[in-house]
Amino acid sequence: MTRWAIGDVQGCCAELEALLQRIGFNDERDQLWFTGDLVNRGPQSLATLRRVRALAANATVVLGNHDLHLLALALVSDRKPRRNDTLDDILGAPDRDALLAWLLERPLAHHDLARNDLLVHAGVVPQWHARQAALLAGEVSQALQHDPERLLRGMYGDEPDHWDEDLQGQARLRFIINVLTRMRVCTAAGRVDLKFKGPPAEVRAPLQPWFAISSRASVATRVVFGHWSALGLHRGDNVLGLDTGCVWGGTLTAINMDDAEAPPVAVRSRTKLPIGD
Repeated sequence: MTRWAIGDVQGCCAELEALLQRIGFNDERDQLWFTGDLVNRGPQSLATLRRVRALAANATVVLGNHDLHLLALALVSDRKPRRNDTLDDILGAPDRDALLAWLLERPLAHHDLARNDLLVHAGVVPQWHARQAALLAGEVSQALQHDPERLLRGMYGDEPDHWDEDLQGQARLRFIINVLTRMRVCTAAGRVDLKFKGPPAEVRAPLQPWFAISSRASVATRVVFGHWSALGLHRGDNVLGLDTGCVWGGTLTAINMDDAEAPPVAVRSRTKLPIGD
């Protein structure tokens, strides 16, 4: 069995199909780990969601911020689309309900304890070890299953901006969601800045790329993530960053997670949108 980690697809289904061919994907032996943001901004969000759902047990998927945004548009009555959204094909599809139900069941983090790997969309604050991140993601999943409209309605916003174990209710859930699906940089004390989208060279102290904080509690676990297209492919610091900006004209990238020497496999984007998030 080979485990392949694949970066943010964002509706680039043609590139995903080409990538699966390039890696020689075999559903009898291979597993695919998707870093989230399956949909939005690209031209084939519906096709992407159908394709990944059809992979069934071969696919491990975590939710990204764009996936949660799709769920909010579908399930929160007064939520309006953004100017650059490309989600109408999903919202009007005959199999919409089945696709959304499948997406609702995806977690915000997947922890492979046996192999010491953690899959998230964005990152982990320094105070969280891998098991804690997975448990906190489970709190969000429970809320999403119990009352999805309430959770999705309350997830928007940038506060609170630092972790406190005593956080409760919607503020606690919002912070967990923001860290796991939106964060790129934070301080060693765990204060997050959700506005920053640039390359690591432009980060200003006391902020740092979350994975560069040597004291982070998750340092002994390999963290696989996407979300940061300006970072690009990143292998180091016991992390694997895989958002290589396919939807922005970059590439869609896969890495063999079980072979540390294996080179990345990438396909060039057919989509060239203005750089965004």
